[in-house]
Amino acid sequence: MYISIGRSSHILISSCSSSFLAKYSTGNSTFRTAYGTTPIHSPGRWGRGARHLRTSIQAQQRPTWLPGIDPPSYLDGTLAGDFGFDPLGLGEDPESLKWYVQAELVHARFAMAGVAGILFTDLLRVTGISNLPVWYEVGATKFDFASTRTLFIVQLLLMGFAETKRYMDFTNPGSQAKEGSFFGLEAALEGLEPGYPGGPLLNPLGLAKDIRNADEWKLKEIKNGRLAMVAMVGMFVQANVTHVGPIDNLIRHLSNPWHETIIQTLGGSGS
Repeated sequence: MYISIGRSSHILISSCSSSFLAKYSTGNSTFRTAYGTTPIHSPGRWGRGARHLRTSIQAQQRPTWLPGIDPPSYLDGTLAGDFGFDPLGLGEDPESLKWYVQAELVHARFAMAGVAGILFTDLLRVTGISNLPVWYEVGATKFDFASTRTLFIVQLLLMGFAETKRYMDFTNPGSQAKEGSFFGLEAALEGLEPGYPGGPLLNPLGLAKDIRNADEWKLKEIKNGRLAMVAMVGMFVQANVTHVGPIDNLIRHLSNPWHETIIQTLGGSGS
């Protein structure tokens, strides 16, 4: 909201959701709003000195992580999922803020993929469809098609290549979309902006093709990603306490909600 009072005794109030304009004169006037008109009366004599008064009032009109707080000046609400939360002041430096935005986005995507993978494989294991190990024991599993060392090296190479390309695109936006920079697959990726490669490979449904006007999609992604990161932490704690997978925990909780949620978490024995 912005209020300006100047020599001409005009009051202009504007915000992102509505606009108000009122002009005070010597007689009655009209208060025009987005909802209609209301007759108002002159506030009386302001005095000659008031004509030289000029006041600006800034008030936040966007949601914040804690209602009523003033978000930091560098978090102006333009970033997806920006609710003014930065208690440690990590984003004060503009360059660091750009990197933190990308880092959060990548971690959010990994968390969403991880949570979905854990729930899906655990469901297959619990229902007996597949004889899979519980998710936190997969790392110790020996596979017939490749040794642990081979899998580690392959993962290191693939992840290292992908992360290097991502970092290069972050430092020099658009550089990884040039012809010959990705084995001839540049057109299939259609680099939109750092963090959003797009294309039929990474955006097969064609959602948010115009990434600069995809604020709603960006907000949904980061919200779900943050929820997945919290869920991932919960799964780690849960596995350490109960030593079973999330589907098993859900079944046990539904069988005896009070005992299997409170007592067991506090260290008691399960039924």
